[in-house]
Amino acid sequence: MNPIAVVSSRQQSNSSTAPLGVIALNRMGFGPRPGDLDAFNALGGSDEERLHNYVEQQLQHQNIDDGELQARINSAGFQTLNKSLKQSWEDHFVNNGGDYAYRTLPFRETERLTFLRAVYSRRQLAEVMADFWHNHFNIFGRDYWAVTLFMHHDRDIIRQHLFGNFRELLEAVTKSTSMLTYLDNYTNSNAGPNENHARELFELHTLGAKHYLGVGRQDQVPKDPEGRPVGYVDDDVYEAARCFTGWTIRNRPNDPLVGNTGEFLYRSDWHDRFQKHVLGSFLPPDQADMVDGRQVLDLLAFHPGTAQHISFKLCQRFISDNPSATIVNSTAELFYAQRHSPNQLKEVLRHILNSTEFRTTWGAKTKRPFEVIASALRATAVDLTFTVEGADSASFFWRYDQIGQPLFGRRSPDGYPDTQEHWLNTSTMVMRWQLLNWLTTLEDGSGNLRMDVLAQTPAHIRSATALADFWIARILGRTIEAGDREHIIDFMAQGHNPHLDLPIDSDPGTQKRLGSMVALILLSPEFQWR
Repeated sequence: MNPIAVVSSRQQSNSSTAPLGVIALNRMGFGPRPGDLDAFNALGGSDEERLHNYVEQQLQHQNIDDGELQARINSAGFQTLNKSLKQSWEDHFVNNGGDYAYRTLPFRETERLTFLRAVYSRRQLAEVMADFWHNHFNIFGRDYWAVTLFMHHDRDIIRQHLFGNFRELLEAVTKSTSMLTYLDNYTNSNAGPNENHARELFELHTLGAKHYLGVGRQDQVPKDPEGRPVGYVDDDVYEAARCFTGWTIRNRPNDPLVGNTGEFLYRSDWHDRFQKHVLGSFLPPDQADMVDGRQVLDLLAFHPGTAQHISFKLCQRFISDNPSATIVNSTAELFYAQRHSPNQLKEVLRHILNSTEFRTTWGAKTKRPFEVIASALRATAVDLTFTVEGADSASFFWRYDQIGQPLFGRRSPDGYPDTQEHWLNTSTMVMRWQLLNWLTTLEDGSGNLRMDVLAQTPAHIRSATALADFWIARILGRTIEAGDREHIIDFMAQGHNPHLDLPIDSDPGTQKRLGSMVALILLSPEFQWR
């Protein structure tokens, strides 16, 4: 049977068979590590209590001890981890000496750091939200400018606002040197306005394409009961672009008034000082520095259409490809009501994650490549060191990039899709299967397996049936269909009595087959869900 059809059909027929711990750990994080399900189940006497307590724990992520992750980060020897924007710009953009590897070091270290965090961090919801906001405010990480500043963008722009206020996050992204250069607003001036950033600000970052009403006149856009335009037209984009003239960066080494530090700069001499008209509001001429742009950000961040757009994407990320109107609308109402709160996003997430829809929906999401590989590494407790120059690391990322979702590798500003039809194609599935198979045979410098499944298998479990049941429960956290279980047992037994112990401790061939059996479970349709 076509494996893609299997994944899709199983999703439809097994929509509520997973324990709540499996749902929570696969959607609020990148899947359970050994012991995580037991820890979740110990959080309360009922599913609702356990979920509530886990949500609160993850929302207070700064209180979670992440010592294991920090030890791995320390041992990786990252050079750009704590460099400021100015220092990164000077070291890797201005003074890189033509060394491409050194110039791209901030990006490559962010790439590896992101995988380390996804696999080893106990602050799983924070990692999911970092992935979400990076994707929502997508920047091609290998962009000419961004590649030298990506560690700063990840650390000081995205991660500073994971659970905070959307309006504050929006301005931080808008002023980010990486975004200013990626969407060309650093060239936006009264001598030649550039609408690239303004277009994506409306269409992707806030109101969404659903609220785009075409090329009509601004005064003909329908109003909501509060008198606000229900959507935007092209003239709103053009006018907003004028509002952001002069929002640029310090990138002129021969101009002492501008400098060459890579930092944000507002140039009043570049700003269009005349009256503007955006989303039904008239902005008077000659306003103070940056007021025009900040008023546009207010109009967008505080618009009900933005609440609807962001809420839909969050519900789509945490519940299903097509979340119900009920959960989307209730989330949007809260998003809008909390628009001025410093904890707006935390309240919105609390609402979604404690909802009935979150608790009762399963099999309505397919893991994207990053998620399936991170969850496989977590489930098998792999000891993989993501240094920048390490042979294992380079080989891993070379293989990983073939799957179709290189980290921060989406060239267009729309970010990677989060629906199953984009990822359930033959080439993507085959390449993820090849990587998972490779991981079961990967050795470290001493010849030891990184995914040492034999060492993680209790000594008393040696029959094909017991081995299959142990690893199915370990990886999936639940039972699977009887036919699939029998296929896995038969693969391990190889025609022998499945209830008799195998010579796994002494026979290299049987040991290799055990690794392949684990890979087979990782390749199962059930493991592709979240």
